[in-house]
Amino acid sequence: MPTVNFVNEKTEIEVPAGANLRAEARKAGIELYPGIHRIANCRGFGQCGSCRVLITKGMEATGKKSLIERLRLGLSMAYIGNEDTMRLACQTCVEGDIDVVTKPPMNLFGDNFFS
Repeated sequence: MPTVNFVNEKTEIEVPAGANLRAEARKAGIELYPGIHRIANCRGFGQCGSCRVLITKGMEATGKKSLIERLRLGLSMAYIGNEDTMRLACQTCVEGDIDVVTKPPMNLFGDNFFS
């Protein structure tokens, strides 16, 4: 069974291969949503973008990004500079061991913002 390591929470959970990251995080009590998004989110349909996470290790052990996910992330300020590591938890299929950073900050003044 794959292991998901939630870096900020210092928590590891085992999930079945092919499991949805959002669903498994919620079962484990991991809070994915910042602020008001805890109650005002799309409930896992990939529309709000508030369950974004950074996969810092094991990106190859996740399913491919869907069109919905690519479009939604493309509108997010936090995506700038994190194109290779950012995913929506609700759209991420876990196939192997991964490290996840929840609630990544906006990249308003990062190195890649104006390039």
